[in-house]
Amino acid sequence: MNQDRPYWNMEIEPLLNTPEIKKLQLEKLKKMLVRLKANAPFYAKMIETSKLDPEKLMSFEEFKEKIQLFNKESLRALVMECHGDLLKALDQIMPISIDQVDYMGTTTGTTGIPTPYPLTNFDIHNVWGEAMVRGAWRAGIRSNDRTLYCFALSMVIAGVPTMIGMQKMGCMILPVGAEAKSERILMMQGLFRGTVYVGTPSLAEYLIEQAPKVLGKDVGQLGFKYLMCGGEPGAGIPEIKKKLESSYGARLFDAGAGYGFSCDYPEYQGMHWMADDLAYYELVDPDTKAPIPLENGAQGEAVFTTLEGDGMVWVRQSMGDIHQVFTEPCPCGRSGFRYKVIGRSDDMLKVKGVMVYPSHIKGVVNEFVPRVTGEMRIVLDERPPRVVPPLKLRIEHARNLDRTEIDKLEREIMESMSRRLKINPKILWAEPGELERSHYKSQTFEKLYEKK
Repeated sequence: MNQDRPYWNMEIEPLLNTPEIKKLQLEKLKKMLVRLKANAPFYAKMIETSKLDPEKLMSFEEFKEKIQLFNKESLRALVMECHGDLLKALDQIMPISIDQVDYMGTTTGTTGIPTPYPLTNFDIHNVWGEAMVRGAWRAGIRSNDRTLYCFALSMVIAGVPTMIGMQKMGCMILPVGAEAKSERILMMQGLFRGTVYVGTPSLAEYLIEQAPKVLGKDVGQLGFKYLMCGGEPGAGIPEIKKKLESSYGARLFDAGAGYGFSCDYPEYQGMHWMADDLAYYELVDPDTKAPIPLENGAQGEAVFTTLEGDGMVWVRQSMGDIHQVFTEPCPCGRSGFRYKVIGRSDDMLKVKGVMVYPSHIKGVVNEFVPRVTGEMRIVLDERPPRVVPPLKLRIEHARNLDRTEIDKLEREIMESMSRRLKINPKILWAEPGELERSHYKSQTFEKLYEKK
């Protein structure tokens, strides 16, 4: 096998985002709809009601016109129809029986009830894992690398399934997991010298602080060559990307929010969509749910339809992420359109009519590292999205700053917030180390309204 080839899958990846792959997508969609009509009662009813004939489907436009979106609210409603039985509900929307599922993963549930990911071994190795290994190959990761796996391993979809998928490449897997906490993670790294960190960017940031305390070394001395981050915004925020790459002396790659993986171009270009043969990607208007053409610069709610697989079959499913798409060729020269995650639809805040996403606020705050630690919370007195101004931000300043330096820092942050985001927040200063760190996803909000 040629270790210098540009793509893991030389048959499919050169065709991404081409007319040839769109023909393949339509044929795969027709076959999947036939399976769902025969085996998934929920979709069989929808297909019959809409008078859609899967075998005669002519276009994705017809598909989008006749098949409704499916989201977390749709799943909750279906569970209620099944008298609270989640397994019975899943049986209604899969082309296989629930008894044929080999692994049940979930999201972390940070925004509500965890979303289930029922997977078969085929899904893990040939769909989920295949997409991840395509990205890892483009990053330069090879079979002689050792992967320190720091995503949570307790049912979270980014854990065991992705880890098993990475074994397709032949890497050594060091499955320490976020549950082990920072001291053990660092101890395992000291012993086995992983070359690839896989985990959330917030945990990677925390290890920068903890490495000198636990090992007496900076993280840049621990042997990492690649940082493969996902599960939350961070890797795509320029200020955080700069902080992590300079601290670790390693290349940072962003993964997730669909089958995406960023490239090795020095400046962040978004994530390349790796999986036209595995899933169909579309954008819809977050409010009206009307389809948005996939044109360069288009922005909308990302919607996915599975084209290959057994258990985790999505049909026009939205996870609530807002993406911006780039269809022009990437300067890295690799295939696939690209997308940037703007934020989550349920995380968006409205301050005096201005829409603001937490990732944008975090990006501004991280401009001021090392005078701030990078830890912050958005303090909400009332349930979002509407915020009665001023928006309150609790920000940790660095050690050894006097009052004059803090006042100057506050003015600079306020000016940057006004210039970049068009908001004028109120800053509530926190002492270094005061805000709790997370081994999973970073905590974004301080919800005071829940304590009233």
